[in-house]
Amino acid sequence: MIGRLIILGATGDLNTRYLLPALAALRAAGHLADRFELTCADRQDWTGEEFRRWASAQLDQHAPAEPGEIRKAIAVSARYRQADATDAADIASLVAGDGPVAVYLALPPAIFPGTVAALDSANLPPGSRIVLEKPFGEDLDSAVELNRLLTRVVPEPAVFRVDHFLAMTTVQNVLGSRLANRVLEPIWNSAHISEVEIVWDETLALEGRAGYYDGVGALKDMVQNHLLQVLCLVAMEPPLSLGERDLRDRKIDVLRSVRPLTDDDVVRRTRRARYLAGRVGERDVPAYAEEDGVDPRRRTETFAEVELELESWRWSGTTFRLRSGKALGHDRKEVAVRFRPVPHLPFGFNEEAAPNVLRFGLEPESMTLALTGIGAGAHDLTPLTLAAQPPPPDLPAYGRLLLDVLHGNAALSIRGDEAEEAWRVLAPVMSAWSRDLVPLVEYPAGSDGPALVGGS
Repeated sequence: MIGRLIILGATGDLNTRYLLPALAALRAAGHLADRFELTCADRQDWTGEEFRRWASAQLDQHAPAEPGEIRKAIAVSARYRQADATDAADIASLVAGDGPVAVYLALPPAIFPGTVAALDSANLPPGSRIVLEKPFGEDLDSAVELNRLLTRVVPEPAVFRVDHFLAMTTVQNVLGSRLANRVLEPIWNSAHISEVEIVWDETLALEGRAGYYDGVGALKDMVQNHLLQVLCLVAMEPPLSLGERDLRDRKIDVLRSVRPLTDDDVVRRTRRARYLAGRVGERDVPAYAEEDGVDPRRRTETFAEVELELESWRWSGTTFRLRSGKALGHDRKEVAVRFRPVPHLPFGFNEEAAPNVLRFGLEPESMTLALTGIGAGAHDLTPLTLAAQPPPPDLPAYGRLLLDVLHGNAALSIRGDEAEEAWRVLAPVMSAWSRDLVPLVEYPAGSDGPALVGGS
């Protein structure tokens, strides 16, 4: 297990909300030794004491469930260094020391190439690992180039292209439920499933993240990585094992099977939009274009929807709809598997049976199955719902992710060819949107999102 972790971009939102709380959870669970070294680096001209006070306040806010002494221990043990993540001398000074180190790039994707080049010049200790947050690059060409740069620094098994969705127990439950239950696997195909919706709709608006989000948008921030990864788990063939080779080979098979989209397909099967001013719950939300730090000329979308089809024996004829939106009226974060209706109902029933739907709630965690039964009358159909509440995870997603990094378990990391293939899937969408073939429509904050064409 690696005993040194360096976080670049340590004063940013990722470290604040996720990495520091994850480290606290790992320490509370006994996964971090007392000698574990945490170095946090950023451009801020802070002293070590100033950073530790700041880190302590962030942990109190974002990790309140962890014991106070654990939060204090993480903050007190953190060392802070002012550094430029793209400066070779600064990086060399950070990584110097005994034994291998894990370097976490909690940075905007545009900075990745310069940071990897600096790491190349810094001569990382043997056995070191590099962790990159999503999105991996900014498009296909940049992902290919970034992979080329990384191969000069560390071997592929030491590169962790992380997506915390894959470490969520609810996401893993999608794969586990279909493979571990005889009742599901025989019908997990297009003969029985008409549509799969993978949705991450949230009431959160920009929340001060313009510096990152306005250069990315919903398509790159959510669909290109998180939702495509969930698609892989839903649609993959059963792997021989959950080891890194077998699991990742089956995931990339799914991405390669996605039918390429033409311009006409993009026009018919995708939507993009951004929110106007409105009210979400008890709070007023300004229009996205008027949020602090947003450049309206970028025409960044806050809602993206893409319909895909897979050219494979198992899934020919099933629609996969991936959607994510911000500042919506309700949170909806789930995978909804819609089964085809029964081919025939006995004569005499007064209504049609609603399709069965299996829902995996991603946040909060849940699992429900919508069925149809007999109602009060002999010929009346009524909906029946079976619900289950999965046990809470023993670690948060980022805690599991960091533990895998420190132990060198790359099964839930994204391989280089997989990262490139994910960009190839959505390259036609990005191209068509850049040429305005799909209009950027608008929806009021607090609504259900943009209206469907010809409907509401």
